[in-house]
Amino acid sequence: MQAIVELLKILIPAAAVLYGMYLTIQTFLQKQFEQKEVEIKQKTIEITTPIRLQAYERMTLFLERITPANLLIRLGSPDIQAIDYQRLLLQEIREEFNHNLAQQIYISHESWEKIRGAMNDVVALINTSAAEVSSDATSINLSKKIFEKVINENQQPTADALKALKAEAQKMFL
Repeated sequence: MQAIVELLKILIPAAAVLYGMYLTIQTFLQKQFEQKEVEIKQKTIEITTPIRLQAYERMTLFLERITPANLLIRLGSPDIQAIDYQRLLLQEIREEFNHNLAQQIYISHESWEKIRGAMNDVVALINTSAAEVSSDATSINLSKKIFEKVINENQQPTADALKALKAEAQKMFL
């Protein structure tokens, strides 16, 4: 019995020391793991921030380019028929959109949906304006009709999407 008591006098302090070492090492390793996680997140942010900003820039440029005033001025061609001009405008919008499709992975779903909505609004504006001009009208008549509709509605179809995109980009710096 005496031997068991002596053995317990040695084993209990040894177990307590061993358990203390275990807790110390576990805490140290947990802190190291958390520090590595923070470093990885920092590197990820350093890499993705410029890419995300570029996506915001590209989508802002897309919205500016499809704004009716900019689109009509950039693609103005007075010597073509309205129907051909309508096709040209719609083709330009589709090409611009397809060129920037990959940018959606860097911006929020809500902003992407607003961008798509703005594009669809511009397409609808062009199509309804084209339907309201005569079949032998020129591109100038179609342009006037589009401008007239924008003025009557008193709002650019891309304005809300631009505002949302800018607000989201500014959140990155807060």
